[in-house]
Amino acid sequence: MEGIILDIRSISLRNKKEITLLRDFLNERDLNLDDDIDYAVVLEENDIIIASGAMSGAVLKCIAVSKEHEGEGIIGKIVTYLLLKAHHEEINHLFLFTKPHNKKVFSELGFHEISRVENRAILMENNKYGIQNFLSSLSTAKVKGNKISSIVMNCNPFTNGHLFLIEKAASESDHVHIFIVDENRSYFPTDVRITLVKKGTEHLSNVTVHHSGQYIISSATFPSYFLKDSKKIIDAHGRMDLDIFSRHICPALSINKRYAGEEPLCPVTNHYNQLMKEVLPSAGIQLEIVKRKENEKIIISASYVRELLINDDFNIIEKIVPPATLAYLKSEEAEAIINRIKKSGASSAISE
Repeated sequence: MEGIILDIRSISLRNKKEITLLRDFLNERDLNLDDDIDYAVVLEENDIIIASGAMSGAVLKCIAVSKEHEGEGIIGKIVTYLLLKAHHEEINHLFLFTKPHNKKVFSELGFHEISRVENRAILMENNKYGIQNFLSSLSTAKVKGNKISSIVMNCNPFTNGHLFLIEKAASESDHVHIFIVDENRSYFPTDVRITLVKKGTEHLSNVTVHHSGQYIISSATFPSYFLKDSKKIIDAHGRMDLDIFSRHICPALSINKRYAGEEPLCPVTNHYNQLMKEVLPSAGIQLEIVKRKENEKIIISASYVRELLINDDFNIIEKIVPPATLAYLKSEEAEAIINRIKKSGASSAISE
């Protein structure tokens, strides 16, 4: 070891040279450097990267070690460093994706497996009772019935298209559980989206609106949904998300059917729909993909509403959104959001 200098340090995410070196190291390990990381560290041997790790919110990612140093406990050093950073940021509930052969290493660091996709990836969390606690919170909304359905939506914002899908499910089910994606990567904040869905469905007595939490289409279960990664990565993450949904969420609420809108616009969501066709029926969950609602031959979508907002075209907007959504869009509270949409463009966030 004489002459060898090991140094663990955080890297500047604004430094193109450092980012390039990290990306090249990860590519050699068959990993990608995600665009959403907000903190990254590397362990260097004589200024050469031999291990890395990163964080995106509560998700640890980009954890890798060079082949020459596998089995030397280096991953533990990286994760310990990231755990200290998380503790400093007061983030106590953490998730990570890793390959199955790394499970033992992370188990020894206090992580527990939630789900796995064959031999491709596993999702772990550092709270032994994390998902059980989430399921317990859901169980208070459990109702009796033979036809218990579900819909997972983003509602960015809530449109008549979303309402059409919910009303169809409600008319064909004993009860419908609506999960609104919690990730605040949409123009409209989570609390606003949930409030608009609740107001827009007040006339439906057999509908319950839930937060999706960290276990349904989140940066933990399905990061590539938000990053628009390659199909290979989307496939692994999508299967992970559906495994959790079918093995954990559905039994907690006795869900036996899921509704989804067809997706002609977003390739990521369309691929996810195809995965649902494959995964859910094999788990005993019926799936119905519903054709999108149209208004005067125009397909109603949240992205179309955002396009109309850019031009302040409320004459059309009022025809394709529920009254509560329209009232909100015309309120002072929505002005800052609409200005953001105008500055960045309607399609630069999660579409629906």
